[in-house]
Amino acid sequence: MINRNSYGVSHNLNPFRCRYFTVKVIKNLCNPSNSQSLIQWRDCLKEDLNELENLFYHQGNLTQVLLSDFTVKAELIVMGKQFTTLDLHNLLTFLENEKIDTIQLFAPEIIENTVVMCFSLNAFPSSLKVKLDNFAARFKLDFALMKNFPDWGKPGLVLMDMDSTTIQIECIDEIARLFGVGEQVSAVTALAMQGKIDFNESLRTRVGKLAGAPVSILKEVADNMPLMPGLLELIKGLKKSGWKVAIASGGFNYFADRLKDDHGFDMAVANTLEVVDHHLTGQVVGEIVNASVKARTLSELMERFDIPISQTVAIGDGANDLMMLQASAMGIAIHAKPIVQEKAAVSLNHLDLYGVLGILSANKGTHWH
Repeated sequence: MINRNSYGVSHNLNPFRCRYFTVKVIKNLCNPSNSQSLIQWRDCLKEDLNELENLFYHQGNLTQVLLSDFTVKAELIVMGKQFTTLDLHNLLTFLENEKIDTIQLFAPEIIENTVVMCFSLNAFPSSLKVKLDNFAARFKLDFALMKNFPDWGKPGLVLMDMDSTTIQIECIDEIARLFGVGEQVSAVTALAMQGKIDFNESLRTRVGKLAGAPVSILKEVADNMPLMPGLLELIKGLKKSGWKVAIASGGFNYFADRLKDDHGFDMAVANTLEVVDHHLTGQVVGEIVNASVKARTLSELMERFDIPISQTVAIGDGANDLMMLQASAMGIAIHAKPIVQEKAAVSLNHLDLYGVLGILSANKGTHWH
């Protein structure tokens, strides 16, 4: 028997599939006093309902009825250390107010202590990303909004900046601090990362102040490099999924090669400090790894590993990373300078590299069980 619902969609008559969710499901989602973790909410749905697939939000209702004219125009991934049913309710209301009237919800999951949830949207207003930035900041969430994400199930390439991206420090600032010229160098570093001065000029200026520093300082800094949280888990996940991961850094190869050897990066490209008689000369040897070299490195690695552009991800935090981010299929700014956040496809402001892993590996299956 065929029945046509209020939206003019034909479907097999099935009491479960035709009904809209009410009572406990809506109460747990919409009542702030009963706000709970999305994972708890998901598990309650599993207990209350025998089957759960193809869950949609349409005109204020949750339903399993698939609208005949539903076409995916954008994909949205939202993440947070704390992500509750109240947050979800506010998000769905926000999206509805932005003229997105049908949203498909995928089962929330925990990825390395981060709650991750995916959505498909039937509209992609031009102002949506900017407005989502404000929404996410208010609720301390991170998000990624794109027409299409790279496919975790196919080989891909992640190219990462090093300083303040792969690790939590700027190595040149640490060398300068140990050599007693920290303030002079860090001030120039800050301007360079904001894009306020030419990167090549700034690097030569900063390296020049290190002339005479003993090369042993490099080992001291390398031995104490704090990794960005989530780095090891991200590399492990990438390797397991057949992805390549590399570093393109405007810093120095002493540190990039150390990270490559210790943690399994497939390649590392960075600047070379000149050393004479066990001391830094204050000069850089060879081509400076600036923004254009980073973007070129992405192209070279794509060719070397036979990776299509659609399967590329670049991650960075400074102005020197912008060309690389914009050349990839998905450029991710992590705790980045304002100019980078504004131009990157994705900005992570609350999470770290766990957030990158969440975006790439998020489940987009329709089954909630």
